[in-house]
Formats: sequence, C-alpha cells, structure tokens
Amino acid sequence: MILFITQLFYKNHVLFHYFFYNFNLPKNENMKKLILVRHAKSDWPEETEDFDRPLADKGLKDAMNMSRFMKSNNITIDRFVSSPAVRALNTCKIFNQAYQLTVSTEDKLYNPSEKNFESVIYDLDDSVSSVAFFSHNNGISNFANSISEDIFHFPTCGVAGFEIDCNSWSEFEGAKKKLLFFYEPGKI
Repeated sequence: MILFITQLFYKNHVLFHYFFYNFNLPKNENMKKLILVRHAKSDWPEETEDFDRPLADKGLKDAMNMSRFMKSNNITIDRFVSSPAVRALNTCKIFNQAYQLTVSTEDKLYNPSEKNFESVIYDLDDSVSSVAFFSHNNGISNFANSISEDIFHFPTCGVAGFEIDCNSWSEFEGAKKKLLFFYEPGKI
C-alpha cells in the first residue's frame, strides 16, 4: 500500500511539474498560446536611426541562451511574427536557429500600442495554435499588463507566455487569459 501511494505521489508530482513548468501541454482544442518576446539588448551607434539599431554582443548572447532554454524546456511555437526593426528581427532570427519556423514581419509591432498587438492577433490563421511576437517596449509591457493581472516590465530579451481560452484568434478580446511563464535572461 505504501509503495502504491509513493508511486501515485511521484506520478502526480511529475504530472504537476509537467503541466505547470512546460509549455508543451497536452493539446486542448480550445486553447491558443501567445508568447511575447522583447528584442534582445541593442546597440545605438552614432548616426544610426532607431529602426536600424543592431543587437549588442550581450543581446546576441542573451537571445541565443533564451531560445535554447525555451526549446530545451519543450516550449512549442508554431510561428514567429516580428517587428521589422533590425534589433527585433535579428532577435527573432536567432530564436529561429533553434526552432526553424516560418517567420514573418509586421509593421504594427514596431512602436506598438496595445491595439496594434490585438490587430496582429486577429489576423492570425486559426491553424496557428502557438505564436511568438518579437517587439519593443513600452508597447510589449503595456500589452502584457493589459491582458494579465501580473505586472510586467520586460527586460531586453524577456519572454512571457500566455494561454488563451479560445478556439479562434478572433475570440481573443473576450477570452480568458492565463500567464504560463515569464523568463528574464539573467534568471534562466
């Protein structure tokens, strides 16, 4: 009897850990996953426009570490959508070295408002179950705060994952949203 209880506890503990700490949850047809990624640390060389700012060496390292961390922790993503700004798109491309996905750019994710994020969400095909947006502050922090009771200020290369209780991205606004994780490069 004690062995059975021990095995049951162990199995439940493993199941609990799997459910709460991995993004690769059993498929629920009524759930979508939204991942928000702030671009990695950038540089600002003289005479460089904001849009053209490159990643700093720290940003390159953080993006590589974060993408590998997410992939090794079974965080599944179906599609990447990035701001076309150099620092965000290069962060996305580094993540894509780990994931090998379809990448698209969306002008609305550069200097975005909360409504910009929603507009991009509503344009997603419903065959996409999990999407990652690569964008900028203050917009990405403001948007995360608008859909969650948790308070966010994204550091560079910070990542938040949300579960959205909907069948279709068109149901996003009224859907229940739950924070699954928030990762910061210095804490992984």
